[in-house]
Amino acid sequence: MGESTNIVWHNSNVTKEERREKNQHHSFVLWFTGLSGSGKSTVANAVARALFDQGIGNYVLDGDNIRFGLNKNLGFSDDDRKENIRRIGEVAKLFVDSGQAVLTAFISPFQEDRDQVRTILGEDEFVEIFVKCPLDECEKRDPKGLYKKARSGEIKQFTGIDSPYEAPNRAELVVETDKHDIEECVQLVLDYLKERRFI
Repeated sequence: MGESTNIVWHNSNVTKEERREKNQHHSFVLWFTGLSGSGKSTVANAVARALFDQGIGNYVLDGDNIRFGLNKNLGFSDDDRKENIRRIGEVAKLFVDSGQAVLTAFISPFQEDRDQVRTILGEDEFVEIFVKCPLDECEKRDPKGLYKKARSGEIKQFTGIDSPYEAPNRAELVVETDKHDIEECVQLVLDYLKERRFI
């Protein structure tokens, strides 16, 4: 893909700071990463509901949902996975600029790609949340039947089976879904956000 040329950034008449002030909350990205079946989407959506109920404007970007539209032209090769995450990072940045909280639920298996997203956001705008769950537990859950297909060879390049997952090396928060129920996981996230004075 070639890079765009002959373009100039156009500044908005309404600043990010003004939007935050009007919304009465900080804008930020909660980046949920973990194996398939770890509970990323479940936790992200439960946190989104809790934030919404507190008047915090937010939106969830879910891995599967994004591949129905924005990223439907991408497969699961390493290069496509990188491009998938790059695009999501740019979309997430737009949400932050609009004064909203955005929660992303993506396997995002490579540390380099997650770090790239971190660099395009402000220092106080990116929260990496490792949704930690052992592979064998994720396989037991197998909510979409993907592990079964991967083990039988129907799915190639499946993260955790024949494609690597690099666990975060500096996540701001770790939630262990095999040890805590959904309510406890949500509370861990909310407590962190309050501690950082994001909400």
